[in-house]
Amino acid sequence: MRKITVAKGDGIGPEIMDATLEILLAAGAKIEIEEIEVGEKVYLAGNTAGIASESWETIRRNKIFLKAPITTPQGGGYKSLNVTTRKFLGLYSNVRPCMSLHPFVKTKHPIMDLVIIRENEEDLYAGIEHQQTDEVVQCLKLISRPGCEKIVRYAFEYAKQQNRKKVTCFTKDNIMKQTDGLFHQVFDEIAKEYPDIENEHWIIDIGAAKMADTPEAFDVIVMPNLYGDVLSDVAAQITGSVGLAGSANIGEECSMFEAIHGSAPRRAGQNLANPSGLLQGAVMMLNHIGETEAAEKIQNAWLKTLEDGIHTYDIFEEGSSKQKVGTKEFAQAVISNLGQKPSILKTVSYANNSALNLPKYKKRPAANKKLVGVDIFVHWNGINPDEIAENLKKIGKNGIELTMITNRGIKVWPDGFSETFCTDHWRCRFKRTDGSGITKENINELLKYAIDENIDTIKTENLYEFDGVRGYSMGQGQ
Repeated sequence: MRKITVAKGDGIGPEIMDATLEILLAAGAKIEIEEIEVGEKVYLAGNTAGIASESWETIRRNKIFLKAPITTPQGGGYKSLNVTTRKFLGLYSNVRPCMSLHPFVKTKHPIMDLVIIRENEEDLYAGIEHQQTDEVVQCLKLISRPGCEKIVRYAFEYAKQQNRKKVTCFTKDNIMKQTDGLFHQVFDEIAKEYPDIENEHWIIDIGAAKMADTPEAFDVIVMPNLYGDVLSDVAAQITGSVGLAGSANIGEECSMFEAIHGSAPRRAGQNLANPSGLLQGAVMMLNHIGETEAAEKIQNAWLKTLEDGIHTYDIFEEGSSKQKVGTKEFAQAVISNLGQKPSILKTVSYANNSALNLPKYKKRPAANKKLVGVDIFVHWNGINPDEIAENLKKIGKNGIELTMITNRGIKVWPDGFSETFCTDHWRCRFKRTDGSGITKENINELLKYAIDENIDTIKTENLYEFDGVRGYSMGQGQ
């Protein structure tokens, strides 16, 4: 018997949670429920995160959290409970199945059945931003090997458990060769461990276009945080059934399962709400903990109920639907179909009672790290790269020279083009003329000489080789 933490949430949350739990227990899911309160009441009681400390303890103890939608009060000072939970509990993987339910829910893509697995913690969503000059701000894109390995392995393990045939990776590593390049590299490494699952890689732009046009070409798609955020919403929208979708947030220790829709307070207490989104999240929860038999039984019964035309108001259509029902009646219809399978929609089959195999990340031996140069970023309001180059050459001493200047990543010195538009933000690269390494003392000296020459340095980035492999980008045009 697995103890899980349950929060009934706000608005329609209590109704759809009661319906979901009733279905789970009727299907024989071996779970024990421990309820906590989160959301609007907790916010208004003075807790800006919407969750009390003792509730955190319950979630951390039970590890599995099934959450109904909540209402975040309007006004400043209230933190998103979802964002807080993902960050505090290290929920690195966001899982969004996107399946069309044609002909019972309208869609232009009747045979679409894919899952988007999105890295959830890093990439541009680290939120590290700085204004550096009058004209330029930066946002740091952080991609780590642990982050890549965990999310890619999860994608393949998920595909294995769900009897899916292919995992696709989306990146933009033709441009971001270091960050997205690492994600692609790790994908290729881990894919070799799963020879029975097909793997492929697409550049994100053409991959996204292909997904929007021909989603049936994909099965499981794994990608970094920003791309996954955008495309999971696109995929959910084109299924035609956003309100029926569930979501999982998976961590090494804890995991959270939910619907992707909101709390809909105007529909609360009227026995109208469709519990399908939360039920889909609960099915994902059962698969995650190895209760695959109950998950399979529930999913097939749910599909059979939709086929039978037993629909809540949100998807009911005269002529195609057969019976408009409320929340409770829909749950009862699913329960009555337990043990049955759909005849039109695709029957699901999961690997028998096997939880996902997700080993913790193990650090690799440290590489041989060599400091070979430094990029010094300079705020300068001029427009002629040759002019700033002459000033910067003055600070190069002891065999360390200015070798390149870029502006917005484009090489403008030496041999730049006069047509290239330049802002007030210049990346200036210094290396030794003989190709040997430099020291951090050398960098400090360069910065001191820059002060003496009234050069406004705003940032430095050390240039390293790792086991002899360059660990930094070149300027476009190099």
